[in-house]
Amino acid sequence: MTRPDPLPPPSDKEAYVHAIFSDIAPRYDFLNSLLSLRFDRRWRKAAARMARVSKGSAILDICCGTGELAFALSDAAGGGPVIASDFVQEMLVLGREKAARRNCPQAFIPVLANALSLPFPDGSFDAVTVAFGIRNVSDIAGGLAEMARVAKPGGRVVVLDFTQPRSRLFRSLYYFYFRRILPRVGNTISKNRDAAYSYLPASVLAFPDVEGFAALMRSTSLTNVRYRTLTLGIVAVHVGEKAA
Repeated sequence: MTRPDPLPPPSDKEAYVHAIFSDIAPRYDFLNSLLSLRFDRRWRKAAARMARVSKGSAILDICCGTGELAFALSDAAGGGPVIASDFVQEMLVLGREKAARRNCPQAFIPVLANALSLPFPDGSFDAVTVAFGIRNVSDIAGGLAEMARVAKPGGRVVVLDFTQPRSRLFRSLYYFYFRRILPRVGNTISKNRDAAYSYLPASVLAFPDVEGFAALMRSTSLTNVRYRTLTLGIVAVHVGEKAA
């Protein structure tokens, strides 16, 4: 599915994203760490703290990839279980293997599921989270609505994703890295024929800014929506609550 334009049309996005992440799964963790200069772990820990989970919390992490946020959430919940869903089987296999190596199988309970049709009843979870995944859903508002649907009344929806730095000087330096260096390094190391790491910056630049995404969360009936930016505004953690 090689494509000169790194952003597919909405009708093709789901199949395109599935193909990309199936292909890069074996090198996904290594590249996340390398290309983020290892900040990705700090970002996920910050998101887990903002989810305010504790022992006994029912937790769902969607678009979970290989489980890094799920592990952070389990740690924050005193080693409690985390349901981890993704629509890419290869990612779930790697996450389950990682959980076995870490001797914490409860921290990554895999469920093969599409973010737009989660197989859980309404009001099932105290916290529903996603890290660097909502941007890849073919219907972002629909994905947020599903997250809100399965959250308990008063439960939290937490979204960690890239955003666009506000500082003009830093933004120009960041964009140079993000547009020129990151795609070249990522595509070379991942050996991805579909240019997955060209899709990444293109998808971020097409993503709403922090205020725009906060407004989108409010439009899906989430309340008390707020956000925190991290690392000079490279990423943001948005939090909303389901009305009680």
